[in-house]
Amino acid sequence: MGLIILIVTGALLGWLATIALQIEDGRGILRNVVAGMVGSLGVGLVTSGGVFLGAIKASTLLWAALGAIAVVALYNVVRERAFR
Repeated sequence: MGLIILIVTGALLGWLATIALQIEDGRGILRNVVAGMVGSLGVGLVTSGGVFLGAIKASTLLWAALGAIAVVALYNVVRERAFR
């Protein structure tokens, strides 16, 4: 169950970042959602001690949300610099 929660949290945060950054490109939206999921899963895996198939702690969810935000922000900064 924890795995599903981390995936959904990352996807939602990636989607919300797309709205906040006003990205209209369909591929940009999908990339932000994937970046959010990667960040959430990566940090969630590290902070849960590698076990997140059962219940998930609130602290793990908070760190996973921060990880998703960080990865989405980093992705968008790198993407903007690449197109300049």
